[in-house]
Amino acid sequence: MSHAGARRAARAIDALRRGWPFRVEGADGSLDLLAVESARDAALAEFSGHDMLLSGERAVTLKLTNQRVAATPGPVRLANAADTVTAALAIADPALDLANPLKGPFHTIATGGEAAATAAMTMARHAGLLPAFFVREAAGEAETACSVDDVAALLDPTRLEVAARARLPVEASESAEIIAFRSPEEASDHVALIVGKRDGNPPVVRLHSECLTGDVLGSLKCDCGPQLHAALHTMADAPWGVLLYLRQEGRGIGLVNKLRAYALQDQGYDTVDANLRLGFPVEARDFAIAGRMLELLNIPRIRLMTNNPEKVSRLEKEGVEIVERLPLALPTNKYNEQYLATKRDRTGHQL
Repeated sequence: MSHAGARRAARAIDALRRGWPFRVEGADGSLDLLAVESARDAALAEFSGHDMLLSGERAVTLKLTNQRVAATPGPVRLANAADTVTAALAIADPALDLANPLKGPFHTIATGGEAAATAAMTMARHAGLLPAFFVREAAGEAETACSVDDVAALLDPTRLEVAARARLPVEASESAEIIAFRSPEEASDHVALIVGKRDGNPPVVRLHSECLTGDVLGSLKCDCGPQLHAALHTMADAPWGVLLYLRQEGRGIGLVNKLRAYALQDQGYDTVDANLRLGFPVEARDFAIAGRMLELLNIPRIRLMTNNPEKVSRLEKEGVEIVERLPLALPTNKYNEQYLATKRDRTGHQL
């Protein structure tokens, strides 16, 4: 994968976050884009495009796709959808759905570049922004541009390398070691915590996606904090174990979008439907990162502690041999009962 390409994609994501226009080039067409969430009306006036590009999931919520397309939703382009940022946010942000119940009518047209449109949605998720853009066909010179291949290069897990390591006594084990992993153009550093003394047996491994609200603040809406601490104590009781702490807040949609999903849950939507209304897939995490971390740690065989069978299959696709799945059973509370039932009934979690 190209280092220069990854740098171009990183610059484009930076422009996306700052509300600057950027271009994504694909084999079937190139698009000029301006992220709705970070845009300002002055930037939109200079952009001279009022079409909008929405994720397939958000389009399904707005009933802009038929059932066949909804099964595998792709980005949808709306012609002349909004001439102000406020009007665009009313379409893109589900928190505003109740205040703006009558949207449209909309006229959908060809995206102008399916590969570029799909890459843009990945970039929005990576930036932690709503997957919605002002869009137009590429015209003239672009100050910031990247290709679909550049985005793939930026997200290539093989770019991950060990950055630092140190001894870290923790409550569960005073002999733990922490190892940080970094990709050159990425802002987030993933970490592994090795608990106990390494031997020839497969370690107990827990993949834990970052959860600020649960891990740090003790949120009762999820079971992340208790799972994290229970996993560490289980590792301490085993010969050895490895916690892989992945910086993929909110199942990969970012902290701000996770809090938006929480607000939707307060309106009565479960965690699956909340993600879909925001315009995101139900599962947006990249488990290839975990596979790369285990490769760098020279750990080919593991005992995986999880209630999620998808983690098993996704890690096996990365070449990790899982010799045993260890369930992690914890008590519920009145705030997370529905959340845990949704994981069981809609995303296949099991003990």
